[in-house]
Amino acid sequence: MTIESLTVPDIGGAEQVEVIEILVKTGDVVSAEESIFVLETDKATMEIPSPLDGTISSLSINIGDKLNEGDQYGEIETSAVGSTVAVSDTAAKVEEIEKVEEMEKVEEMEKVEEMEKVEEAAVAVTEATAPSSSRLEIIPVPDLGGSDQVEVIELLVKVGEEVDAEQSVLTLETDKASMEIPAGKTGRVEKILMTLGDKVSVGDAMIELLVSTSPVSVKENDNASAVNTSTSPATKTALSNEDVKPSENIKPSEDVKPSGKVHAGPAVRKLAREFGVDLALVKGSGARGRVIKDDVQYHVKSTLQNPQMSGSGIPKVAEIDFSKFGDIESLPLNKIKLATAKNLTAAWLNAPQVTQFDQADISELETFRKHINAKPDVAQKLSAVPFIMKALAMAMKEFPQFNASLSADGKSIIYKKYTHIGVAVDTPNGLLVPVIRNVDKKSITEIAQDLTDKAQKARAGKLGLADMQGGCLSVSSLGGIGGTAFTPIVNAPEVAILGLSRAEMKPVWNGSEFVPKLMLPLSLSYDHRVIDGAEAARFSQRLAALLGDIRHLVL
Repeated sequence: MTIESLTVPDIGGAEQVEVIEILVKTGDVVSAEESIFVLETDKATMEIPSPLDGTISSLSINIGDKLNEGDQYGEIETSAVGSTVAVSDTAAKVEEIEKVEEMEKVEEMEKVEEMEKVEEAAVAVTEATAPSSSRLEIIPVPDLGGSDQVEVIELLVKVGEEVDAEQSVLTLETDKASMEIPAGKTGRVEKILMTLGDKVSVGDAMIELLVSTSPVSVKENDNASAVNTSTSPATKTALSNEDVKPSENIKPSEDVKPSGKVHAGPAVRKLAREFGVDLALVKGSGARGRVIKDDVQYHVKSTLQNPQMSGSGIPKVAEIDFSKFGDIESLPLNKIKLATAKNLTAAWLNAPQVTQFDQADISELETFRKHINAKPDVAQKLSAVPFIMKALAMAMKEFPQFNASLSADGKSIIYKKYTHIGVAVDTPNGLLVPVIRNVDKKSITEIAQDLTDKAQKARAGKLGLADMQGGCLSVSSLGGIGGTAFTPIVNAPEVAILGLSRAEMKPVWNGSEFVPKLMLPLSLSYDHRVIDGAEAARFSQRLAALLGDIRHLVL
């Protein structure tokens, strides 16, 4: 018995190629040409075979390692006879390969001549029919590293699709490797000249491209096995492509059991990595169970539609037949309630919300309000809400983070230079939130008149969409109904909402004695991504101070 080193063979000049799969383990008995592990570049996967018959005595590689030609990856224990036979077999194979190569050269020259004739004919047709700014070109299959009659297992483009020179257009597969073939030039696919299952060789017509003749720099790809780090545009729009229709034999991912070996091309593996998909959980619908892009897309979509299966998202509430417990009546929600449910659910799930509770002494405010309303010539009756809105506008000027919104990507804060405040109005059809604009620039009487007009429109069903947009902060008042406190939900993309409950006379210690004060409960909910707890407490205290001394509202 002898121990032979196992080294990486010729891999077409590629360097630092990643190990993506190990197919054997120490102690396994393998035969010559049996695959030991799989390497992957951006354009091809390669299964590396054992050069000898024997037993794997050690493996020194792990998934994710980067290997080059000649690197040792393990050792194999062989018998002397087996070694001699292997060497003899290798010599015979070399001689056979040399003969095949000579025949291939002759055939390749004949194919090149034939292709030149086809291209000349295509150019002639183009000159007669195509605009002077573009021409039709037939793109041949490039060098396949000596392989011949390689099967087409996947078509990656469609007729009419714009492609660049580095974009893969089809996938070929030999017994030991799969490779994606790039377009070679930039243009629009006019015709696909091969179908799934075709056997192709170097020089065979692959696709017909409409190529622009304007002076642009087109990088030719002369070696399909070279490492290419470009990103295929197809992967960037994978889930947004509405034309994707997975094969009928694709099963939902819950039927798929993880396996140790997955057949998929580099583009498919890249797509799976971008979406965080374990390919072992995806059922392949391609040739011989190969996983194609449609399979990955279908897996992602089905997973998103079944959150209980994926462990992500919010599980649905169990469906119950309530009629078995007694008589029931089912009425559909109106559009306003459906929209409210949708928006508030989205806000609750996306923003971490906290509620700060406080109390404001509105004794003087209430005395002044009643005095104004008692005048016989007053045109607009005042409630406490316009005073509170005016105080809110002043506090928002001092604390600009309350007059802001988080950007869509969550990486910046958008500060608003205007102060629009929404007020929740209870209507027969549901909750509506009209927006009172430029509260900071209006008097309390103007705010009250604007609020009355908007509330009447809301209850009459005449409130326009524009009347409910652009709010910076909202107010929800339940004081007319009752209650001591509640936790209002932030009306996203706003970052805060103020809840008002019923004011109540309470004894308040002034330092020497308890005195009766009319105390208004404040419930300030805020988005904790934008506002800190300390900021919320300071804002609430400042608001309470402004309401406690309404003389500040006229400054």
